[in-house]
Amino acid sequence: MKQLLLVFLGGGIGSVLRFSLGKWLNNSENGIPYGTFAANIIGSLLIGIILGLAAKNNTLSDNQTLFLATGFCGGFTTFSTFAYENHVFLKSGDFGTFAVYTIASFIVGFLAVFFGMYLIKN
Repeated sequence: MKQLLLVFLGGGIGSVLRFSLGKWLNNSENGIPYGTFAANIIGSLLIGIILGLAAKNNTLSDNQTLFLATGFCGGFTTFSTFAYENHVFLKSGDFGTFAVYTIASFIVGFLAVFFGMYLIKN
């Protein structure tokens, strides 16, 4: 039960921050979802750091890892919104933005995880 509460609390905090970031950065004029992109990249970097710390000499406890990685990062990042935004790009025929947003999200997201783990390793 304690683990569920930790994930619930972390997820709630992450979701509220993602919502706030989206309100601040998403641009309704040109439709580019900078907020979603930023949340996913920042979340990828954070999960690399968090899991790097968890693996390094047990720096984080299992409960801290659940709260931060599963809860917070799970609530902060969003694959479903990313998928919906890409649906909107495709539906409107904006294939260029779709391609750049999708490719950049995957490449930069993966690099952010690796970079986060690299920061902790050294």
